[in-house]
Amino acid sequence: MSGRVVLVGAGPGDPDLITVRGAAALAAADVVLYDSLATKELLGLAPAHAERVDVGKRGHDAPTRPQDEINALIVEHARAGKVVVRLKGGDPFVFGRGGEEASACAKAGIRCEIVPGVTSALAAPAYAGIPVTDRRHGASFAVVTGHKDPGRPAEETRWGQLGVAVDTLVILMGMRNLADIVDKLVAGGRDPATPSAAVMRGTLGTQRVVVAPLHELPARVRASGLGAPATVVVGDVVKLRDEIGWWEREPLFGMRVLVTRAAAQSAELASALRTAGAEPVLMPLIDLVAPDDPARLTALDEALESLADYDGLVFASSNGVRFLAARARARTGDLSAFRGQVFCVGQKTAEAALAVGLPVHLVASGRSDAEGLLAQILQAAPAKGRSFLLPRSDVGRTVIADGLRAAGARVDSVEAYRNVRPEVDVAALHRDLAAGTLGALTFTSPSTVEHFDDLLQDDAARRAVGDCIVAAVGTTTAAALRARGIEPDVVPKRPEPRALVEALTAHVRALHDENHSENRDETGDER
Repeated sequence: MSGRVVLVGAGPGDPDLITVRGAAALAAADVVLYDSLATKELLGLAPAHAERVDVGKRGHDAPTRPQDEINALIVEHARAGKVVVRLKGGDPFVFGRGGEEASACAKAGIRCEIVPGVTSALAAPAYAGIPVTDRRHGASFAVVTGHKDPGRPAEETRWGQLGVAVDTLVILMGMRNLADIVDKLVAGGRDPATPSAAVMRGTLGTQRVVVAPLHELPARVRASGLGAPATVVVGDVVKLRDEIGWWEREPLFGMRVLVTRAAAQSAELASALRTAGAEPVLMPLIDLVAPDDPARLTALDEALESLADYDGLVFASSNGVRFLAARARARTGDLSAFRGQVFCVGQKTAEAALAVGLPVHLVASGRSDAEGLLAQILQAAPAKGRSFLLPRSDVGRTVIADGLRAAGARVDSVEAYRNVRPEVDVAALHRDLAAGTLGALTFTSPSTVEHFDDLLQDDAARRAVGDCIVAAVGTTTAAALRARGIEPDVVPKRPEPRALVEALTAHVRALHDENHSENRDETGDER
């Protein structure tokens, strides 16, 4: 049976700029052929069983697979009946050779869908505050590659004509030949004083921008150390950067933030950090897996078989929901046998419960932790004589179970998942701490705190933690930090990833305002 191919534009760098259709295609993939300009985070959108193949395309630089070999791989996997996603940086049809790959599919009689992507030709200038068209400064633009294809030496871009043909010129892959390109543009009649910009790593928290008159741009770029990947913009629209530049003004712009959450759950926190301008440094310190002890599995299965007998189902985290539902699908099909009330510690947990078909009767408000949920369950109705099921981790707290039992309830607290420690690049963590390149550390559970603290092998590393902003997702995690001698600077009112980033942002703004105030003398003048 013949499979099919989807050419997906990965966007300009920020994984959040993948299109909805592109994300859906990745979720259905059997094979993902990706190039070097497609961020690796997007590979997490593909199913666990999907084969991931790095084809190494990055302009014409080596090492890279020949295009004919990539075409053959696409056809080979599709003919094996697989859904093949060819993940390409930017847009497949903007200097991405997507046309050649689509033609290869057509010649082989293979279905091929094209999912456009956000091209860096538009996104990088936009994140630098430079619109490629603006009726005050430019009504036309052209996009051209500055990287000559070594396979077509006889062809030459007509820079002289191109430079005066449009108001705005956007050059991709032009950093290596920038000086030569500028010379040809000026020789062709472009005003050497034309405002110009080079945008390196556009859309990321590491974005850097150099602005200069056209004839000075190559020297300014060299002096600033800018390199590829970068987008060059030539035109009067560059004047608007000072007025509407926005990305570098985001509160956390440029801050590297350690994300210790499990890899499968880090996407929301990483996305919220990127939205605020930060650069997430993903270093999962926990992994969540199903129980492997036969006795624990038996207890879980017996609870699932007796779902109809419970009056209440209590979830202290969305993980409990996810793993209980997964075991139910493997054993009994779903959780529809349950007829009692569902209690959740927070909004995210409630959303997870609703997603697996469970009704939600109570969500802890105010103090959204185990103590808060227990108090509200007991307040809602007497617990005496009622039966509750609490799916938990192997290291889960017993606050709710103990409290309900003390109130006269029958409680089955069963292990639904295990918390294990993944392999961690300890040397990289210590290098970052020693160099002071981590602006903030985030923790989303006591286990992430425990595992992090165990990795601090010397006093220097522990002292370096004191130079970072430490953020805990909730009061329980904050208490775990204090127990390890680490005082949290940020604890949001709601134990949710986006609330954590909001609280971190507010803290950084307060520090900025405080520092700004300290740099003024009594007359209000800058010192």
